[in-house]
Amino acid sequence: MSRGNNHVIRTAALGSAATLITGALAAGLLLAPSASAASAGRDNGAAEAVGAQIAAARAARAGIDWKDCPADWGFAKPVQCGWVKVPLDYTKPFGKTIDLAVDRAVSTGTKEERQGALVYNPGGPGGSGMRFPLRITNKSPLWVNTSKAYDFVGFDPRGVGHSAPISCIDPQEFVKAPKADPVPSNEADKRAQRKLAAEYADGCKERSGEMLPHMTTTNTARDLDVIRAALGEQKLNYLGVSYGTYLGGVYATLFPSHVRRMIVDSVVNPKQDNIWYQANLEQDVAFQMRWNDWEDWVAKNDASFHLGDTRAKVEAKWLELRGKAKANPLGGVAGPNELLGFFQKAPYYDSSWVPVAQAFSAWAAGDEKPLIDAVAPDMSDTAGNISAENGNAVYTAVECADAKWPTSWAKWDRDNTALHKKYPFLTWSNAWMNLPCATWKSKQSTPIEVGAKRGIAPVLIVQSERDAATPYEGGVELHRRLAGSRLITEQNAGSHGVTSLVNPCINTRVDAYLLTGKVDAQDVKCGPHATPVAPAPAAAKSLAQAPADALVAREELPAVR
Repeated sequence: MSRGNNHVIRTAALGSAATLITGALAAGLLLAPSASAASAGRDNGAAEAVGAQIAAARAARAGIDWKDCPADWGFAKPVQCGWVKVPLDYTKPFGKTIDLAVDRAVSTGTKEERQGALVYNPGGPGGSGMRFPLRITNKSPLWVNTSKAYDFVGFDPRGVGHSAPISCIDPQEFVKAPKADPVPSNEADKRAQRKLAAEYADGCKERSGEMLPHMTTTNTARDLDVIRAALGEQKLNYLGVSYGTYLGGVYATLFPSHVRRMIVDSVVNPKQDNIWYQANLEQDVAFQMRWNDWEDWVAKNDASFHLGDTRAKVEAKWLELRGKAKANPLGGVAGPNELLGFFQKAPYYDSSWVPVAQAFSAWAAGDEKPLIDAVAPDMSDTAGNISAENGNAVYTAVECADAKWPTSWAKWDRDNTALHKKYPFLTWSNAWMNLPCATWKSKQSTPIEVGAKRGIAPVLIVQSERDAATPYEGGVELHRRLAGSRLITEQNAGSHGVTSLVNPCINTRVDAYLLTGKVDAQDVKCGPHATPVAPAPAAAKSLAQAPADALVAREELPAVR
């Protein structure tokens, strides 16, 4: 459709909306997005702002018809599920809609203790928040106090899971292994990876083309406000982790006066020129730092793992494993690409330090089975494979739609070749994962200028100093951009998703903020959470026998790339 036709449709939608908006504002159901936000970017104009108001007013009237969750969703009573209807395109609020899946567990306290709903996004992009209510039903110790005050609400963002899911490739093909080593040996390897990335971008267009232009963070933020209205909440209580922090920052920019409580944990740097190409380059540096931390820990515990008593020796053993797996994939399925997918869990989460080291140690002792079991695809798990492919598709679609990416292969090659020399752990893998954005066949927007200088409640920012996925500077930058926010720094630590870890200095402040709205008079520096404890040297090396205290419940981990 031509630009002229788009203009006609947008104008018609604005005119037909006037009566509905006036009534909604008079009823106190809505608060208008900030005027500065409404003119900030191409994906963020007046038409989108009006469309968001219309959708929220409609949702406030409709509410959510809570019912038992469908059996195949895997959420037993007392968790309840429902749907929230949102526009596919917020410039056309009376046009096509999509249904977003939501679920909840109701607060455990008295009527007097209840403060509303707490909505969660685990990151990704592409992660589902639908497991969040299980923190109530499973009586998660860190959330017992806040669960007395809040219903815990999860949702599948647009394109994810049950919410108009998108796809870019056949899921069974997506999970097949082994795939090519992400570290290229020559120019032919690079050409092969470029071909795969271009084919993937084409597959996204062919399989999900209608959704792609609308898979932006700004649209998901508008969806979040529609969910707020559907829940009957005048203002939003929100917990976002990883990419969920960028979603929270965009929401706070679009709807600053709608924020009641907001915690952002492990923060994406929201600078416009960081979204998303530069963010991934910076991630390569941070992953190398945290990989080195893990190798140092493994070396320190050589009596348990027997992989070398220095970082250099552990790294040499890793390169030996990669080399052997490249020549002859373990079990026919575990090549360097698959191993990297497993080993990168260690830089992500401290809870993975022991299990990853145990599987590595078993291989070094002659037992390949733990590594093979950890990485081998289960071709019979069609539902799980669909979910995995969907998550990757949404990750790609959102990052490609949010911003304009470099289209010059020479730039990608130059930047990643230079980075790989000093930061080899993740650089080329990360490059290939994002390269479809260089040949993306759908609209790419201009990132919003994130920030709120007035009219916003204090936002609590939690960030570890050595985070691999979201480097520390992201928390500092968002803090600078949100007036009245407070930054809690976890020093000498780097596990991704700090609020799910036992650290009383942080846990008590999270509780106090959610229960009272109070923040410290100034920013706070906390010591690190407990370092994982290696098993005794005689302990079994099986993943299944990893110590329970080394693990974090699945519903408490942020989504990974």
